[in-house]
Amino acid sequence: MVKKTTATKTTTTRRVKRKDKKNVPYGIAHVQSTFNNTIVNISDQDGNTIAWGSAGGFGFKGSRKSTPFAAQVTAAAVAKSAQEHGVVRVDVLVKGIGSGRETAVRSLAAAGLEIGNITDVTPVPHNGCRPRKRRRV
Repeated sequence: MVKKTTATKTTTTRRVKRKDKKNVPYGIAHVQSTFNNTIVNISDQDGNTIAWGSAGGFGFKGSRKSTPFAAQVTAAAVAKSAQEHGVVRVDVLVKGIGSGRETAVRSLAAAGLEIGNITDVTPVPHNGCRPRKRRRV
């Protein structure tokens, strides 16, 4: 005699967290430009992130992440996302010595954000750790 088994299908519903519109008119744009990537983060005055993105997250892989074009695309997309939250004016803090520094700042301005101050906050050692050896190409 074969027992009849009833399969009960359990469905789990995932709650998707909605992105709330923050309506912040003034923000701070943090641009971190390294030799390998460019990361753009727009936050409010308290440091809470409104919008962010990196060149690797927008489809650039490998050595193309460090190009000025990748920084331009990243900054434009992040600026558009921040404008949806009501950001109109930003101060820019630039960190790092990568090739996408100036291009990212120009792209933020071209996307329609009004730029206040541009500050370089690259950490400079006071003769701290020994730097890497020079590349011989």
